[in-house]
Amino acid sequence: MSSALSDDDELSPAEAYAASRRRAQEQATALYGFQELYDFPLDPFQLEACQALEGGEGVLVAAPTGSGKTIVGEFAVHLALRAGRKCFYTTPIKALSNQKYADLVKRYGAAKVGLLTGDNTVNGDAPVVVMTTEVLRNMLYAGSQTLDGLGYVVMDEVHYLADRFRGAVWEEVIIHLPESVTLVSLSATVSNAEEFGDWLDTVRGGTKVIVSEHRPVPLWQHVMAGSRMYDLFSNPDTDGRPKAGPRNPAKAVNPELVRLARAESERNPRFQGRGRGRSMPSGRPGRVWTPSRADVIDRLDAEGLLPAITFIFSRAGCEAAVQQVLTSGLRLNGEQERAQVRALVEERCAAIPDEDLHVLGYFEWLDALERGVAAHHAGMLPRFKEVVEELFLKGLVKAVFATETLALGINMPARSVVMEKLVKWNGEAHADITPGEYTQLTGRAGRRGIDVEGHAVVLWQRGFDPEALAGLAGTRTYPLRSSFKPSYNMAVNLVSQFGRHRSRELLETSFAQFQADRSVVGISKQVQRNEEGLDGYREAMTCHLGDFEQYMSLRRELKERENELAREGSGQRRAAAIEAIEALKPGDVIHVPTGKFAGLALVLDPGLPPVSRNGRGTTRHPDFQDGPRPVVLTAERQVKRLAMIDFPYPVSAVDRVKIPKSFNPRSPQSRRDLASALRTKAGHLEPERYRKGRAAAADDPQIAQLRVELRRHPCHGCDEREDHARWSERYHRLHRDTDALQRRMRSRTHTIARTFDRVCGLLTDLGYLSGDTVTGDGKRLGRLYGELDLLASECIREGVWKDLAAAELAACASALVYEARQSDDATAPRVPEGGAKEALGRMVRIWGHLDALEEQHRINTAEGVGQREPDLGFAWVAYRWALGHNLDAVLRDADMPAGDFVRWTKQLIDVLGQIQDAAGEDAALRTTARKAVDALRRGIIAYSSVG
Repeated sequence: MSSALSDDDELSPAEAYAASRRRAQEQATALYGFQELYDFPLDPFQLEACQALEGGEGVLVAAPTGSGKTIVGEFAVHLALRAGRKCFYTTPIKALSNQKYADLVKRYGAAKVGLLTGDNTVNGDAPVVVMTTEVLRNMLYAGSQTLDGLGYVVMDEVHYLADRFRGAVWEEVIIHLPESVTLVSLSATVSNAEEFGDWLDTVRGGTKVIVSEHRPVPLWQHVMAGSRMYDLFSNPDTDGRPKAGPRNPAKAVNPELVRLARAESERNPRFQGRGRGRSMPSGRPGRVWTPSRADVIDRLDAEGLLPAITFIFSRAGCEAAVQQVLTSGLRLNGEQERAQVRALVEERCAAIPDEDLHVLGYFEWLDALERGVAAHHAGMLPRFKEVVEELFLKGLVKAVFATETLALGINMPARSVVMEKLVKWNGEAHADITPGEYTQLTGRAGRRGIDVEGHAVVLWQRGFDPEALAGLAGTRTYPLRSSFKPSYNMAVNLVSQFGRHRSRELLETSFAQFQADRSVVGISKQVQRNEEGLDGYREAMTCHLGDFEQYMSLRRELKERENELAREGSGQRRAAAIEAIEALKPGDVIHVPTGKFAGLALVLDPGLPPVSRNGRGTTRHPDFQDGPRPVVLTAERQVKRLAMIDFPYPVSAVDRVKIPKSFNPRSPQSRRDLASALRTKAGHLEPERYRKGRAAAADDPQIAQLRVELRRHPCHGCDEREDHARWSERYHRLHRDTDALQRRMRSRTHTIARTFDRVCGLLTDLGYLSGDTVTGDGKRLGRLYGELDLLASECIREGVWKDLAAAELAACASALVYEARQSDDATAPRVPEGGAKEALGRMVRIWGHLDALEEQHRINTAEGVGQREPDLGFAWVAYRWALGHNLDAVLRDADMPAGDFVRWTKQLIDVLGQIQDAAGEDAALRTTARKAVDALRRGIIAYSSVG
């Protein structure tokens, strides 16, 4: 304050008054008071976004992981509370919702903050509510009173709308939020932020796009080979990336790494990958080995680069890594830290029954935690994952081995991030990770306010390519692509609120259609250019004698007919050639028509394909799929196996030569003697050629008629006929290309609306819709969310679950949510006997009927629309748990990690709640669904706070 007074003393009275007024105005803003809550100054992009929000604009903030985007979301909370309005803070996953809820409770108190995640409801009427995006979507469709007074919605990790399974929910929310709600969209850095912002501006009104590529903590890129750490770039910028000068970031690769890669590729492959992390000899590259996991952590510890997260794209790999580090004897915590870990773990896990601790591997897990090491993946018990996150943030766990799920929004930054491999299983195949995935994962390195710099370390693997890594690390952004598709539930809810016509219009405002329309703009411009070219070609081919386009049409028709006959003749000749070869016998003399061994030859073996027989008929040997492979002796004494490509037309024997029983094809003398006999007996004979089909064109009446018409046409006598023809051919090719472009345009415009029409057509056939009216069955469907919403509705309508016990209903409903991680298991899943088995069978049959209907209506499951097949793989597990069996028995029988069991059971509870809500007048089903929920929500499920 004293400095401000002294500054004012140097100003004139008028200037001092003006400065005083400015300060007063600044202090009156919400942003001024908000900044006082933080002990660090806000970055320019944060200030710009907050000022836009206070000015009444919506904002899209695209910035790197760890840059502090959530501060903008927190300012929306601040504005809502200041104005006496509500703010909803949405996230893509329950774990992130729980974490954000805890953060906001610390700041504003439990009375002002609520949590809604499907299985957790805390203070839902609070002015600030944290929720998953699905919860908000359901509120919007239900017209919930909780929406009253809503002023702001924060959509954290909004780039999640690219997710092919759940991304559509984000667009539904954005489209359907009332106009009075200000939207705060927080995204990772994407290359098309302006495009996304333009769409938001179109559907939501004034939206300011703020893009920041600056990382508050610079990230340095390294490669660890043996026990040495190499910088990836030889001349990095201040943020650790290659300087902007070279167009190709690979040019900036450390030449030492390039030399190592070259040296490795030149060595005998059988020596690659052997040994354990050894130092490279100075001056000359030696053999390179992938360092062990324990060596990596040890080296990072020595360099002061812990805590570190090592990303391993496998749950089993994460657990194995922990065991390897423990086996090495490495300890990262001292006695005092070990005591702190034990105290916190025992406090957080006090609710877990003693009999479950052994089943969950609690004591082995605790031993690793005490040493400062842990795994983090979706197969872990949620409570265990929470504890790992808390200990990591407190600095009591220093090495975490995690799958990529950790990178999604969880506030768990490290000093270093280690990438073991740059390839991962994407559900269908092993694929290289994308620049976006690399940026997201390595973005965890560098803790703001703690670390001066972050470090990304990639481990050397066999066949490592430094330049490919440089391409990954040097790519700053990646595009955001919509995955929006109308679902059955969405269709009935939209029609219920807006009718079909208005619903169609709303869906055409989706980001998916926005992007499709933008792509059409480029195609449209090309069509316009093509049409200008067509006008020029049309003028150039104009003939003063007549319609040259008509004349060229006759020429093309003639050429097509000739080609057609040639193809038919070719097929007939091939069939005849195969038949002729199959008729040959050893000793036949033939003339091979074409190929390297054309000429006189003696058949040693006609080479008929071996045929295998099984219960399903006969099959040809794969080497003989194209026909016989005759073995012949040529007149030049060579024994060769020929193929049908050497026989473009049929051949027949022109003579015979007896093959001696003593003939040995491997003996040069035997070959000489027999070849001499061949030349003596048949060398004077000319080849007999069969050119079947060559006269077909001359005998074809259609060709004869076309040739007459062509000669009679006025343009046939034009002196410039061939010049005109060349221009006509160019016109024809460009016209064909333009037609293809126009078809692409038609396929991309109104794509979402067309899919919506197909969905509505199927729902009309099933009686869920009648014009603009949603039937009673349709209203039930509107309360069922999920991939198999229509199947669930049909099961209720058909009474499939009628008279089932609670555990049996749990088994059946599990098929609506569960999806096995591996789909190649040929064994049939175990299911409960009795009513549940019969009901599951009916569910599969109903799905088959729906699948056929979807095919009729051209609804494509592969594109994200339609009903996947129900998976019965969790039915037995759900049944036993609902019957009250203990955790040890259920998990052992299921061969399933505790975390997966908890997650699937919580999703099952969620869908049973929907069934309970959708049961309508079926009081018995409603009661059974409630009992099933109660039976499932016990033990490990009851004390797991994150799903």
